[in-house]
Amino acid sequence: MAKLTFRGGAGTVTGSCYLLETDNLRLLVDSGLFQGKKELRTLNYRSPLVPLNTIDYILLTHAHIDHSGLIPRFYKNGFRGKVLATRATVELCEVMLPDSGHIQELEAEWKNRKAKRRGEKPRPPLYTAADAISCLQCFQPVSYGEDVQLDEQVRVRFLDAGHILGSAIIEVWVKENDEEIKIVFSGDLGNSGTSIVRDPFQVTAADYLLIESTYGNRLHESMVDQSEHIKEIILNTISNRGNVIIPAFAVGRTQQILYILNGMVESGELPRIPVFIDSPLAVSATKIFRDCRECYNQESLWLLRKGDDPFYFPGLKCVRSADESRALNHYKGGAVIISASGMCDAGRIKHHLKHNLWRPESAVIFIGFQAEGTLGRRILDGTKKVKIMGELINVAAKIYSLQGFSAHADQSGLLNWVSGFTQKPRRIFIVHGEASESAALAELITKETAIATSIPKFSEEYLIKSTQPEYIGITEPLTVRALDKRQQLLTAIGRLESRISGLKNGILAEGYEDEEIRELDEAIQELEERITLP
Repeated sequence: MAKLTFRGGAGTVTGSCYLLETDNLRLLVDSGLFQGKKELRTLNYRSPLVPLNTIDYILLTHAHIDHSGLIPRFYKNGFRGKVLATRATVELCEVMLPDSGHIQELEAEWKNRKAKRRGEKPRPPLYTAADAISCLQCFQPVSYGEDVQLDEQVRVRFLDAGHILGSAIIEVWVKENDEEIKIVFSGDLGNSGTSIVRDPFQVTAADYLLIESTYGNRLHESMVDQSEHIKEIILNTISNRGNVIIPAFAVGRTQQILYILNGMVESGELPRIPVFIDSPLAVSATKIFRDCRECYNQESLWLLRKGDDPFYFPGLKCVRSADESRALNHYKGGAVIISASGMCDAGRIKHHLKHNLWRPESAVIFIGFQAEGTLGRRILDGTKKVKIMGELINVAAKIYSLQGFSAHADQSGLLNWVSGFTQKPRRIFIVHGEASESAALAELITKETAIATSIPKFSEEYLIKSTQPEYIGITEPLTVRALDKRQQLLTAIGRLESRISGLKNGILAEGYEDEEIRELDEAIQELEERITLP
């Protein structure tokens, strides 16, 4: 009998990972990296409960790191099965996973320098770029709509999810005696009517459904209105001799913005101004977007048939080298710079913010979600000064937030997709969302469709039966004690108070090296920046 365990994407929007075990197979749907708070990131060091060398398949919904980012670690620790994904997802992973490995190495190097000064042992990176390159030999492309027989009992099919290039809804059929049980994994569902990719495929039948809930309690703004707003911001900023800085995720959001700007330049709505993509990963990903035409919607195919490259227009320049990137710091006005990371916590975007945030004639446009604690979130929340690369920068530029560009379906889109099922699922599991988003979507689905819903917790297990799922329990409960925000702050302040006197004595006794003094000064400045006194 099939058993389903929620090893990630349960109570959080990151770390998607679902373990499905049948009589003869063990497979994972997604193996995503946990991101955000420290208690979540520690989960990246856990295994999927079973020996990695016994996992036969990983079915990958798409290339985003919160769905694919642990595959190199699993390979490093023994996984040798097959990773099934669409061709576009395979090609995107070929550039994204080594890039993720490089980031893991840099983070480990930085942490180990600090650990060495404290007399602590160094810790290896979660995985390396070499690990990521090695795991790619396990990837096997499949086509949308292709039936893939994994063994005599299990078959699968990938359908277009309309989220990013190559994203997939995955249907899994498990044969039990003389009947088949169908489980549908939504992956990340996209919006209908967006640029580049097709609308999400409407599945009409399932016994069980796992559906994402990233925006389970929110509605998006109109894409048309958002595009007009971007045009107005660019025209106004250029006329004031400022630069427009757009933090954008390298895969998906960057290409969407290029597509929109292409239309505006081609139609004459925008003048031919310098537009820079300053992200080597985004440049590589854009080439893959250009090549994987089987994922395009009719509008994009029409542009290609008339000889228009939707990701290129006069004035666009792709920046790869660090020297070319640094040269952009001398642009005093009149340019649009699109750079990663999308939440501004790493990458070249920090340089561009450092050189433009203090300028009232410049503008910063946020087009993606900014997680709590990130630099992007602090800017968006109205912080007057932010610390970038050790320097306090005054925030004088105009700050805009345009959230209509999300690649996730909103509450209405998710409900409409569920309502399209003519054979209603026996149970819908609400995943890939924070608590409030998942709860709102679960309540709405049950109210509007009368389908039973569950919001699984991390490591909950269910037996998948032909009638109703049988709850087994939580196999590996989280050991991190959840504290409310007030208690967390009081605990942290108590730790600081206990160390202040020792810190003062060490400074007076000249017990710190110059580099340590500099780091202490930066840390105190950052703390001062983030504390708001009543």
